[in-house]
Amino acid sequence: MSPDSMAPGSVRSAAELNEQIRALWLRAGGSLSVQERAEYELLVVEWAAAIRGNVIEAA
Repeated sequence: MSPDSMAPGSVRSAAELNEQIRALWLRAGGSLSVQERAEYELLVVEWAAAIRGNVIEAA
C-alpha cells in the first residue's frame, strides 16, 4: 500500500506507532519473518503518514 492511497491523518500517533515498530523488532530478535516484514511495512507507512500530518498541522 502506498502512502498516497491511505486516508489522510492517522488514528494512532507517530509515537505510538514508533513504539509498536520497536516492539516488533524486539519480538523478532532483529530478524523479521515474511509476515513480520509485512506488518513492519504497514506500520512504517502509517508512521510516515502520522509524521506528515504533524508537519502539516505545525505549518
